[in-house]
Amino acid sequence: MHGEAISPFLSDALVILGAAGIVIPLFARLRITPVIGFILVGVLVGPFGLGRLVPQAPWLTWVTITDPEGLAPFAEFGVTLLLFTIGLELSFNRLWTMRRLVFGLGALELLAIGLLLGGLLMLMGQHWTGALGLGLALALSSTALVLPIAGTQTPVGRAALSMLLFEDIALVPIIFLLGAISPAAAGEGLGLLFETIWQGLLVVIVMMVVGRFALPLLFAQAARTKSPELFLAASLLVVIGASLATALVGLSPIVGALVAGLLIAETEYQAEVEGIIDPFKGLALGVFLLTVGMSVDLGMVWANFGSIALAVVAVLTLKALVTGVLLWLMGARRSTATETGILMASPSETTLIVLGVATGAALIQPGTAQFWQIVTAIGLTVTPLLAKVGRLVARQVEPAPAVAPADPDEPRVVIVGCGRVGRLVADMLARHGRPYVALDSDADMIAQCKREGYHAVFGNAARLDVLERLGLALAPAVVLTMDEPVLAQRLTRKVRAAHPDIPIIARARDTRHAAELYKAGASTAVPETLEASLQLSEAVLVDLGVAMGPVIASIHEKRDEYRESIREGAALEHKPKLRTTSLPS
Repeated sequence: MHGEAISPFLSDALVILGAAGIVIPLFARLRITPVIGFILVGVLVGPFGLGRLVPQAPWLTWVTITDPEGLAPFAEFGVTLLLFTIGLELSFNRLWTMRRLVFGLGALELLAIGLLLGGLLMLMGQHWTGALGLGLALALSSTALVLPIAGTQTPVGRAALSMLLFEDIALVPIIFLLGAISPAAAGEGLGLLFETIWQGLLVVIVMMVVGRFALPLLFAQAARTKSPELFLAASLLVVIGASLATALVGLSPIVGALVAGLLIAETEYQAEVEGIIDPFKGLALGVFLLTVGMSVDLGMVWANFGSIALAVVAVLTLKALVTGVLLWLMGARRSTATETGILMASPSETTLIVLGVATGAALIQPGTAQFWQIVTAIGLTVTPLLAKVGRLVARQVEPAPAVAPADPDEPRVVIVGCGRVGRLVADMLARHGRPYVALDSDADMIAQCKREGYHAVFGNAARLDVLERLGLALAPAVVLTMDEPVLAQRLTRKVRAAHPDIPIIARARDTRHAAELYKAGASTAVPETLEASLQLSEAVLVDLGVAMGPVIASIHEKRDEYRESIREGAALEHKPKLRTTSLPS
């Protein structure tokens, strides 16, 4: 009798926390990814699993989800937080360098797959409007699953990110396009689409301008309180406020979340915000995956097993082939194109949104929508398996260079980045007989460096375990040469936390970036703008006839003055006590 007074929200919360705290660790012990674990738990506790038996066994309400619709806002919030953390890992400079991939490859991939799938559905008897809606819906890929698997620092992750970013941007135009071709639209959809686009652009521009000034002040005030609760509140305020701003003008909330993450990534509070948001993102994403599992009707799957299996295989195969071929035609390595194509083959969580819009616009029948919702849920479930298959096939297509094991008897300078600056550092170390190893996540760059005789290996420097396998514990120094300010700061913090005494020499874009690197723990930060000025000064003085010795001495003196002023500006409390390792001459 007392159980009737229990809130459904509390019983559902018990199921979710039980899945996160008990079931998922069990899957981890069995080496099954939590993604599959959450989806399978959703199938089990959803209305088509144990939920069917609740009328016969009321006690099952304690281990089932009683209000699936009530979880929808939490699931959407999980995807929003995911896009926010993706923005934290990026920077505006990096996003600008990816513009050709985002609006070139991303647009081509979405349109090619959407039209091909739509054409096949038309041949099967679907009306062209419904076929177009289904084709575009199934062409989308899962941001929530793909990016946590691939990351954003590897060639596969960068290729996937560019396509997924365009898909997230294109979601709103797709929805309005379906509304425009709806029988009841009467031509109003296109006008509303253009209105949403210009209003959305205006909101994003305002957010970028205001955010650059307001966010540092907001987080500075929160940091001064030394209260984690206030810092968390400020972080959630920014995420939700940005999401609501874009949602109010008709754009997806995830666009606002992404822009907010990009803005915070340019501040010194990026690492703290990322660390404090991550647990909430993980739990909210778990809720989203549970809702995906709950949408799978096992009875319908069994009754239509053949047609559903055929549809899943057809969609995955076509998307993998088209994506892989497009990447290869645009210059990607065969291994990268193959792995990315297979990883991006499954439909997306946003596919379910587009299917709902197409159903509401009377473009497809509810039964057709339910069939493709099950295909989408199954595709999402097998995404981690697709990632493993993609890696295995990519190795067969084109074996990638592996990270070389460190020689325990020979300490080596670790150079992160094998581009122009990294190769020059390697040349100088080699000239003075100092052993080194260069690391880069661009397989094409590694292949070129190896052809030119450099000791270079493939690996993702954002993962500290990769650096450890290269002998970071014994390395006399780490040199960061990449032109990625946010990544350089994050990597500096990781290395300094793991090895407090290692010298970290980092390339900085300017004096402001150098100050941030010093705050992160760099022992020496070299601003490009400062070095260019000093070299110009040296060339002018030598051409004017000043003796080389005094010129070099004055240049070194001026460099030391600037370095100390930057350190003071960074408010360093103490300079790290660095190791000194004797190297063979």
